Amino acid sequence: MKKSSGRENDSSGLPSFGERIAQLSVKRQELIRPIQEQPRDYVLLSIRDVARKLGTDPATILRIARGMGFPSYREFKLYLHELAIAGATSLEGMHAATGNDSGLSSHARKALDQDLHNLHALRNTLDFERFLRLAPRIYKARRILLLAGDMAVSLVEFLEYKLAMLGLPVSSATTPGKTLHAVRGLNGKDLVIAISFRRGLRQTVEGMQQARTNGAYCVGITDTFVSPIARFAHECFVTSVEAPFSNSYTAPMSLLQVLFIVCAHYRRSRTLALLKKIDYEQRHGFRWYAG
Repeated sequence: MKKSSGRENDSSGLPSFGERIAQLSVKRQELIRPIQEQPRDYVLLSIRDVARKLGTDPATILRIARGMGFPSYREFKLYLHELAIAGATSLEGMHAATGNDSGLSSHARKALDQDLHNLHALRNTLDFERFLRLAPRIYKARRILLLAGDMAVSLVEFLEYKLAMLGLPVSSATTPGKTLHAVRGLNGKDLVIAISFRRGLRQTVEGMQQARTNGAYCVGITDTFVSPIARFAHECFVTSVEAPFSNSYTAPMSLLQVLFIVCAHYRRSRTLALLKKIDYEQRHGFRWYAG
C-alpha cells in the first residue's frame, strides 16, 4: 500500500475496517475500537504511543494489526491514514487551517498550493495504461450511467455534458429515487461510473452495488482506497480532494477532462465529424451573444 493522495488502485473486494476487526477476539475488538472511531488521533503516533493511549503494550498492538491482515505496523498506519482521509469533515479542515499566518491572502495561497499538490499527485500516480483502457469500454457500452450526489453532482454534470458532445449514450442519476430506478434496468452491456469521496454517499455506493449485481461494469472515482466506492467497484481511480476547507474538486475535474480527451481521440474520425456540426453552431448558433 503506497501512501499517496493521488494514487489509483484496483481494490475490488478490499475488506472494510469492520470486516477486519471481526477477525479479532471480542476483547481485542473493544481494545481497538477507539482507533476505528477516531483514526486521525492515532495515525501519527508510534506503536508505543498507541499502546500507551489504549492502555496496553506494543506487542499486543502488533498482534492486533497482524490479526487484521496487515503484515507490519507500518502497513497498519498507512491504512489508518486512509481512514483519516475518509472520515475527514469540513469542520476539521477549518480548525486545521488556523495558525499564526491566518490572513485572507495566506488562506488563498494555501488553497492554490493544495490544489497544485493534488494535481501533481494525480499526474505522478495515475496508471495511464489502465486509464486508457476505459475508452473502448465506454464506446462499447449500451448505456453509460453516471452516479453521484451532494457536491459531486457538479462532476457528473461536467462529464455527462462532455460525453454527450461525443454522441455517447450517457445519462446520470443524482438523487436517491432516480438512482434506484436508473440502476434497475442495467445489465452486462452497461457501464457505470460512480463518483463519491470521503466515506461515500449512501445513494451512490448502494446504486453502484445494485448495478454490479445486475451485471454492469462499475468504475469508481474516489479519494481513498478504503472508500466503499473503491471496495465495490470493478476498478477504481483515486484522486485527492484535500483542501484547507471543504473538498476541492480540481484534481477530480482534471481526471474527468483527461477521460474526455482520451475518448475524443479514441475514435478521432468520428469525433471530427461531430465537431464539424458543433463548429457551425458555435460560430452561428442562437445561443451566442452577437452584440
